[in-house]
Amino acid sequence: MSIQFIEGGVTAAKGFKAASAAAGIKKSGKLDMALVYSETPCRSAGTFTTNRVQAAPVKWDRNQVYSGDPAQAIVINSGVANACTGEEGMGYCADTVEAAAKILGIPAASVLVASTGVIGRQLPMDKITGGIEMMAPKLGGTREDGASAATAIMTTDTTKKEVAVQFELDGTTVTIGGMCKGSGMIHPNMCTMLSFITTDICISKELLQRALSEDIKGTYNMISVDGDTSTNDSVLLLANGQAGNAEITDEADEGYALFCKALNMVNETFSKAIAGDGEGCTALFEVKVVGAKTLEDARILSKSIITSSLTKAAIFGHDANWGRIICAMGYSGGEFDPETVDLFFESKAGKLQIVKNGVATDYSEEEATKILSEPVVTAIADVKMGECEATAWGCDLTYDYVRINGDYRS
Repeated sequence: MSIQFIEGGVTAAKGFKAASAAAGIKKSGKLDMALVYSETPCRSAGTFTTNRVQAAPVKWDRNQVYSGDPAQAIVINSGVANACTGEEGMGYCADTVEAAAKILGIPAASVLVASTGVIGRQLPMDKITGGIEMMAPKLGGTREDGASAATAIMTTDTTKKEVAVQFELDGTTVTIGGMCKGSGMIHPNMCTMLSFITTDICISKELLQRALSEDIKGTYNMISVDGDTSTNDSVLLLANGQAGNAEITDEADEGYALFCKALNMVNETFSKAIAGDGEGCTALFEVKVVGAKTLEDARILSKSIITSSLTKAAIFGHDANWGRIICAMGYSGGEFDPETVDLFFESKAGKLQIVKNGVATDYSEEEATKILSEPVVTAIADVKMGECEATAWGCDLTYDYVRINGDYRS
């Protein structure tokens, strides 16, 4: 059976439940806490920001994941990042974990935490504890429960982000589902963005971590909204084994390859969703570099293009200012010959070659503008040096990005 997208999110896999609450952390009164829970203990995997300034929940979760202890719950709040909060912030992580463990009746070592929002503020623990008390009785495995949790973790996101996939393994159905958030302060490098993925597959902890660590290199690490690597970036993956398949313990196992492919579908979907929901953006900007000498060169070149503020501004203006793309490639550090590069723009409106062997073609500016006016725009750079390729995702840079971030704390 091939891998299929299905309707669902973080509650799609067997044995996973979710809940949300408006705990009063956000001034707006909107949902601002979410709880993800597994009926049985899970093996956990995680990847975390490489920013030297790391939020307290990042440090807490890294310790949990690397300890080898089973995981069973994730408590998430939006509105306060719990970053740059010192020992007090770490203490509040411990307080959150203890409260959740007591209310849910599970070991404290099995609770993960995550936060997103304003840096430098301490968690309002009365509201955090109250939120957990509100959510625990409401835990459910319905589609609506998962969707509500995905809504609760949003900050400047304009829409909730969920996905789920299914495939057959050993005669059983395996499901991977999840939710994520991210719109600004997006330039992951591991890997503000948070992603929570749940699966009922039975797999060793070592291979679960290996699959995630490898996959983020070509998914979350290939997106950028504004070049800012967050203090809170985290991807957490929980596997509870309830699908009933024979445990995957060997990297050569055919089931492992299938799981990795399905996980990639989830993470790539989230990566595009985050980039396409960049703060104030009007278009998802996709960059494909093909014909590179090495995979690393392809990734460096494509990431440099989607990170370029001048290129992003040109996409916003529907302007085929290809010189900015060549310039971004030139300072990236990736290997290529500027005099052999071919550049194309593509969207639903068509495909147009604008550069051949480093020189502009006699292309129509009118046609180029038409292509660049679509909500999804792709630039393709063929550097003709090898067989490797990579894709990066970003967005255009608009006036609204400045407006949103100028009054973020207001």
